[in-house]
Amino acid sequence: MSEALTRRRPILPPGSTAWLFAHEMRVAWRGVLARRGGNWRGLIIVSAVVILFTTFVGVPLGLLLRHVDVPVTKASAVIADMVIAVIGSLMLSQTIASAVESLYQRGDLDLMFSSPLAPRKTLTVRFATLAVNAFLAICLFFSPLFLPVAIVGHPAWLSVYVVMAALALTTSSLGLLLAMAMFALIGPRRTRAIAQVTAALIGAGFFLGTQLSNIIGGRRTGGMWAEVMRTANDPAFHLPPGGAWPLRAMMGEPLPLLGLAGGSILLFALASSVLGATFVANAAAASGADTARARAAAKGGPARFSQGAFTATLRKELRLLWRDAALLSQVLLRMLYLLPLGFLVIRSIGASDAVAVPGGAAALTFMAGQVGGSLAWITVSAEDAPDLLACAPTRPAVFWRAKLVAAFLPMTILLIPLLGALTWFSPLTGLVSAAGCAAAAMANGLINIWYQTPAKRSDFRRRRGSSWFATLAETIVAGLISVAVFIGAMGHYAALGPAIAAGAILVGLRRNEAQIAQAIRDAA
Repeated sequence: MSEALTRRRPILPPGSTAWLFAHEMRVAWRGVLARRGGNWRGLIIVSAVVILFTTFVGVPLGLLLRHVDVPVTKASAVIADMVIAVIGSLMLSQTIASAVESLYQRGDLDLMFSSPLAPRKTLTVRFATLAVNAFLAICLFFSPLFLPVAIVGHPAWLSVYVVMAALALTTSSLGLLLAMAMFALIGPRRTRAIAQVTAALIGAGFFLGTQLSNIIGGRRTGGMWAEVMRTANDPAFHLPPGGAWPLRAMMGEPLPLLGLAGGSILLFALASSVLGATFVANAAAASGADTARARAAAKGGPARFSQGAFTATLRKELRLLWRDAALLSQVLLRMLYLLPLGFLVIRSIGASDAVAVPGGAAALTFMAGQVGGSLAWITVSAEDAPDLLACAPTRPAVFWRAKLVAAFLPMTILLIPLLGALTWFSPLTGLVSAAGCAAAAMANGLINIWYQTPAKRSDFRRRRGSSWFATLAETIVAGLISVAVFIGAMGHYAALGPAIAAGAILVGLRRNEAQIAQAIRDAA
């Protein structure tokens, strides 16, 4: 038998669209594993839990709902439209972040464009991968409950997956359009950070929208969903043209389903065709942005350092936070959740419920501690040159203080207006909340210094937090401080009890510089 016959032929021909798509999905899967530390055991456990949940919860729910039909009414159509809007915002956030990652982080577009593959094929597959990843992320979330219900009693409801695919194509096209628009308006250097911030804002938009009544004030409506139902059931309310199409498409009606699917495919094809050349140019600009900046800095002569190690370290950490777009979006997303809590406490002042204001102040304190701990973990442990800092002619405590200031500065800017307004309306609650937020953030920051786990900054995109022991200690200490704020906001001196307990735990957890250095060496 000849060598040509014995050579195993590849399943997918190299250079084909299917082969290129398989490569993109393989890269995406490696990214999922990297974010989980390459731990297959965790994925196996999660898969087993999902299978058990589907079997013992999803299947019985499907049997229970097999004779229940969803009527097409104004209320059900509005609810379906809102669900589509929420899922679409999450997909849009993901595709914007993925588009920026394709421009900046992967760094393989130059190689792909110089290969024998047609650039249009490469870009179309890359764009399609963004849509597929967004589609899979959403479907894996709701399928354990929805899929058994559809299979057991409502096979036509499987059209929901076609609607989700159409939504993924649409949001991918919009995400690419927004990313390219930012590139054209603000340039390659600023797009990396601004696009990630925009993705975080869009991702948190639904949560902030549900709290809009708490933020802007006004009468209490019983929640956003209750207000939506009242509006939908109002006889004077009429659905806009096509407002019921998403619901009808999800229920399997052919015309709405074909309309949504065909429209999304047309939009995706148009975006891929129009934005293809722009994406190529922007990829080249993104790859050369850092090089151009380095050349400009070299022409400008030697760098001028700040006065003192503290100031230099503070400026370095703030600059690194701004440059690292992925970490910046995580930081911003965590800080945004402080806003509704703060406005909720302010709105609760003067209410008849005596627990609302102290409870809100305690929740704000606990959240501030968690956000402060997360920011401190990033600035303290994310260090590319720990050996250089260890050999510097400056005590490590100076660097750590600068890192904590850099971590707390963004949160402080956000909290000052909230706490100032709270103090204006209720001095006792405002002062106690300010002290509690500062204490919880500082305590969690110190814990992250004492139990730091230094690693390269690039690895922090795949890590979810500090060690389990530090996370548990942060939760306990912040919880005790929150209890102290709750009692203190009610005007009782008993708040000293949990505050002293939190202080005692911190004293027990404390490590000196030598102990911290030894723990880092042992971990390495």
